[in-house]
Amino acid sequence: MSVEGVLLAAGAGSRMGMPKALVHDDDGGSWLAHGVETLVDGGCDRVTVVLGASADEAVRLLDGLGVDVVIASDWAEGMSASLRAGLRALPDDGEVAVVLLVDLPDVTAEVVRRVVAAATDPAALPCAALRRAGFDGRPGHPVLIGRDHWAGVLAEANGDEGARSYLRERPVDLVECGDLATGHDVDAR
Repeated sequence: MSVEGVLLAAGAGSRMGMPKALVHDDDGGSWLAHGVETLVDGGCDRVTVVLGASADEAVRLLDGLGVDVVIASDWAEGMSASLRAGLRALPDDGEVAVVLLVDLPDVTAEVVRRVVAAATDPAALPCAALRRAGFDGRPGHPVLIGRDHWAGVLAEANGDEGARSYLRERPVDLVECGDLATGHDVDAR
């Protein structure tokens, strides 16, 4: 199975006071590098990072990480613009996309591995999979989207909701990960 990681990091981070792609934790760790490492260590074969606000600065933080970078020129339209840019940039041989947001610093590779492992069930077809991490029953990220769903997500993604409405209308396997992380996004410093 070919697993494509997609790290959404295009927003301006208005509540944060700076683009989240440029944020570093107190220990100096870059959220951008952490997100890439989480996806790679979690089992993604390749990672595509979607940038927008302050893309020139953020690209420098990715130097040497071996990722593909795509710029969502329409990033100001919301998360959906970033998601569309990321899915459109994936290679033709990708079977599933694992979508992660850059502002989830406590989500670990173990969370990604658990969501990806759920899609490798021999009884399931990975390209038809829809799975997402759950944190104490609350749906969160990462979200695994099988290739069969990419066109539908691209068609329905709108505003700052990403794939939320698409996922709400279809059966999605919730993979409980509350024992590994909180899954809370960070909106303020």
